[in-house]
Amino acid sequence: MAPALEDDEIDNDDYYSLLNVRREATQEELKVSYRRLCMLYHPDKHRDPELKRQAEQLFNLVHQAYEVLSDPQSRAIYDIYGKRGLDVEGWEVVERKRTPTEIREEFERLQREREERRLQQRTNPKGMISVGVDATDLFDRYEEDYEDMPGGFPHVEINKMHISQSIEAPLTTSDTAVLSGSLSTHNGNGGGNINLALRRVTSAKGWGEVEFGAGDTHGPLLGMKIFRNLTARCFVTAQCGLQFSSRGVRPGCTTVLARHLDQNTMGYLQWRWGIQSSMNTSIVRDTKTSHFTFAMQLGIPHSFMMMSYQYKFQDDDQTKVKGSIKLNRASQTYFFPIHLTDQLLPSAVFYATVGPLVFYLAIQRLIIRPYVRAQKEQDLEKHRESSASDTARKRQEAESAVLLMQESVRRIIETEESRMGLIILNAWYGKFVTDSSRRNERAKVIDVTVPLQCLVKDSKLILTEATKSGLPGFYDPCVGEEKSLKVLYQFRGVMHQVLSPDGEALRIPKQSHRIDADN
Repeated sequence: MAPALEDDEIDNDDYYSLLNVRREATQEELKVSYRRLCMLYHPDKHRDPELKRQAEQLFNLVHQAYEVLSDPQSRAIYDIYGKRGLDVEGWEVVERKRTPTEIREEFERLQREREERRLQQRTNPKGMISVGVDATDLFDRYEEDYEDMPGGFPHVEINKMHISQSIEAPLTTSDTAVLSGSLSTHNGNGGGNINLALRRVTSAKGWGEVEFGAGDTHGPLLGMKIFRNLTARCFVTAQCGLQFSSRGVRPGCTTVLARHLDQNTMGYLQWRWGIQSSMNTSIVRDTKTSHFTFAMQLGIPHSFMMMSYQYKFQDDDQTKVKGSIKLNRASQTYFFPIHLTDQLLPSAVFYATVGPLVFYLAIQRLIIRPYVRAQKEQDLEKHRESSASDTARKRQEAESAVLLMQESVRRIIETEESRMGLIILNAWYGKFVTDSSRRNERAKVIDVTVPLQCLVKDSKLILTEATKSGLPGFYDPCVGEEKSLKVLYQFRGVMHQVLSPDGEALRIPKQSHRIDADN
């Protein structure tokens, strides 16, 4: 997939909406629509200087849309990347005789060059902080142990902590440098390490990595890792390394072949060479209710065969009830596992299951949902402010188009009345409030009766699958919100009404739009 041009969304339907044609429209359909709009907006038809100026602007806009869509090369670019794709730096060197496929490849090449220039400004920081809390005294204690303690409060302590951080720095589109480090402590003992890895993506199926590291427990490290997808269900990894210490250099190599046996089962074949060489095969099945592992190893100094099966609350005497709090902020993760008890106690089970669920539901309803709703409104308001000038310009263009349509609409209505044809009585476009729970919201609509009547031909009105805000005489009255088109029309002396969502095709008249006499 080609990279995006910008972070904001590209509207590819403006030109098609302006000409009111399908995206698959033929050259003949484009020409018919273009000629019709040219007759409507031609500057020579207007004597008033202001109307003449407005007609020139709309005429040029229609001409620009027709030029793009009638040229196969420009249309191919526009269909894929929108109007901005036509302005990308470097198109001036593209030969006009190239096919749409060649045009696309050339565009992607220019985009890759552009992305490479922006790579230096991008990083992908990730971090995690894990704090282990021992709260077993809350539920599993002897009351006499607290008789001599002031207040009788149980003892809650932090017994372990782990902090890790990594930063990815893209060097090219296929090369990435990763700098990572970690610190850990458990019951007063701790250590840390720092690593630098250089990764190159060789293809869509694999990558290779070189790693340099140092720590206070193992000394310097030099390693290399290769990953390769053999099939859609099978992959292989190979890792080699040199560990430097006071005892000398310790080489090692590990190769793993893995395959998906089914949706929940993986099979592994591992070979390890070094100080502790071995060959290991294992099958791991992990589901929501159980975890099964079978492994067999032949090696130096250990050879074994192991099988394990785990089920929730398998053994009351060995069950440990734990809770945890996990917070995510941007790319940082804060994890607080809380050890509640070493035995299965009803009070601990309640506070580890029902308690967090009630707390989550309360936070979700009282804080998270109102915050998300307010954030959406804030983002929508920012979007409106950023597009205010563009909306004002399009509104002015729409109002000018309506003025220029008056004479044509008068003639169309006279023709339709003479044949008992299609008359648009009222038409509105925008946001309609139909839900009783949203009565406090205000409808945001514009009158588009004249523009729709101007599109009537031979007692028919056909709108294509595109946003209607791009039609002549239309504009978007509520940027970023859902819109609809409501039309009240008369056909053969009978009233009809329809409400059509924005972006859907519409054909009128239809029998299903008819309003019954009782209504």
